[in-house]
Amino acid sequence: MQRRFVIEAVLVAIYGQLLVPGRPVEYVIPYSTIMELYELKEGAEPVMPNSAEDQFVREKIGELIGFFEAPFTKKKVERALQAPWRTSPPIPVNEDVTFTIVNSLESAQYGEQLDPVETEIVLTALRTQVPVLTDQVEFIDKVIELEIPVEVFDIEDYEFALEGHSPEEDFNTGL
Repeated sequence: MQRRFVIEAVLVAIYGQLLVPGRPVEYVIPYSTIMELYELKEGAEPVMPNSAEDQFVREKIGELIGFFEAPFTKKKVERALQAPWRTSPPIPVNEDVTFTIVNSLESAQYGEQLDPVETEIVLTALRTQVPVLTDQVEFIDKVIELEIPVEVFDIEDYEFALEGHSPEEDFNTGL
């Protein structure tokens, strides 16, 4: 059974283990986070605290940009951009990983409480009923504080998240 997560594109570049999950995974990626890759690659602000890691991650970001600019991938991404909340067909990355791009739209639904990217991630998760995978502890705290009804996993808990275990399963199986 394939596991699905809403995720920012940059996390795929930063955390290489996301591309070798050991089981089928689909990453649902808001399009705006793909556009952020260009800013991160060329920006003056470091992506990583260590300069060697920063250079490595910028190279991986460049590779990911190249992947999205490849004709096959670009054509699928452009399908998602034809209407708000439209999704691309699944884009195979390797035998275990596929990307689905969502033309998500930020709304003022969460006002000042979430930034536009966080809002798009939450709205995408709500619309698709897919959990979020993030490395932003502050974002996780906001989701909990605002009582937003989405499941959020810290990237540190990736292996647990891959298992697909949820509290509802405990309840339904009597564990």
